[in-house]
Amino acid sequence: MEDYEVVMGLEIHAELSTKSKIFCSCPTEFGSEPNTHCCPVCLAMPGTLPVLNEKVVEYAVKAGLAMNCEISEYCKNDRKNYFYPDLPKSYQISQYDKPLCKNGYVEIETKSGKKKIRILRIHIEEDAGKLNHDEYGRGSFVDLNRAGVPLIEIVSEPDLRGPEEADIYFKKIKSILEYIEVSDCKMQEGSLRADVNVSIRKKGETKFGTRTEMKNMNSFRAIQNAVEYEVKRQIEVVENGGKIEQETLRWDELQGKTFPMRDKEDAQDYRYFPEPDLGMIHITKEYVDNVKKNLPELPESRKERYIKEYKLPEYDANILTSSKYFSNLFEGAVSKCGNAKAVSNWIMSDISGILNEKELEPEKIPFTADDLGELITLIDKGTISSSIAKKVLPEMFDGEEKKPSKIIEKNGWIQISDEGAIREVVNKILEANPQSIADYKAGKDRALGFLVGQAMKETKGKANPGMLNKMFLEALNK
Repeated sequence: MEDYEVVMGLEIHAELSTKSKIFCSCPTEFGSEPNTHCCPVCLAMPGTLPVLNEKVVEYAVKAGLAMNCEISEYCKNDRKNYFYPDLPKSYQISQYDKPLCKNGYVEIETKSGKKKIRILRIHIEEDAGKLNHDEYGRGSFVDLNRAGVPLIEIVSEPDLRGPEEADIYFKKIKSILEYIEVSDCKMQEGSLRADVNVSIRKKGETKFGTRTEMKNMNSFRAIQNAVEYEVKRQIEVVENGGKIEQETLRWDELQGKTFPMRDKEDAQDYRYFPEPDLGMIHITKEYVDNVKKNLPELPESRKERYIKEYKLPEYDANILTSSKYFSNLFEGAVSKCGNAKAVSNWIMSDISGILNEKELEPEKIPFTADDLGELITLIDKGTISSSIAKKVLPEMFDGEEKKPSKIIEKNGWIQISDEGAIREVVNKILEANPQSIADYKAGKDRALGFLVGQAMKETKGKANPGMLNKMFLEALNK
């Protein structure tokens, strides 16, 4: 495998979070009863005409500006013709040769430093419906609630070199879309998915190999696993004297394999032609400037601000700004407690650890930034110790009560800071551990840590660790 280079490009489809569909007034809400968000336009009834949703254009321009694209002054819609049961018109209204946005890029952080991934185009189009396959083999049912939901398709140039870069790039695009609030990016609901183009070539070669395309990948893990498998498969084919066929593949997560779906279509097979029922879209400079003026702060800008304003290491700033939800949690908690480094540490270690364990995304954090800020304030004031705080956090995730102060009160976890009570514990631990006293006198500093640990155990983590340290040192140095 070391002799080959992987060449990849992603076509990312993001559903836009408009309230109504792209060409009619039907709602875009997810999870309703099948075929309840449909109208004659969605169902392609004869005589119906599409009307372009202006908000779709605005959101697409927002995405284009956030990804450093040129915004086309004139663009048009086209009919992309193909036959499939979930496409009632037998064509999809999309954009072909005159997309809304073009020639953009995003920068990603790789092991070897920053890398610019070029974006060929971002265009608007309508989503298709959904086929629900009956588990008992009685057929498939068509749900057209999703038909006509607005999409943007973000097409990268083949600048990605392997699954790791593809993963970083996809997460960067997701992060940008969340920050500018044009898509909820809920991959489990199909709001964000990608078609992944993969090819291989011998290292040093400049000509691209034959690519295969894996359709509708809707999780980071699936993309990683599918690309790793497909690269290995292509190398084996070439090494055994075979030839890679240009085809569309389906990734089967259970079997961990790709399977051919169909030969890859070329553009002319879709018989694109301009949509006759919609006029040319004219986007003025004033319109673009106005959208640009109202763009929220983007991840890169926030990262630089965190390094400068909060004196955070670049590593911390990278992780915090990788998710809008992490970033907002961080800023809200800091405004509550004023301790930026502590907030950063809690998000990156304990909170991230629980999210990974529960397989949750940051947006599923069930408590507020104020709650996290309060927890850190209670530590800084000495009301609770860090070890008690580590007990409080899981309760904030799982319990009905989210306020740290109330959780602490309910469980009797308030820190012991009474000098007399702590001195009593110190004397008891010293009396029970004469060997540790001898070890400390012999220069073994670890003995102090052991004694403090025993005192914390005795008080069930409630003793003030700073006071314990001080009193143990005073007693041991007499």
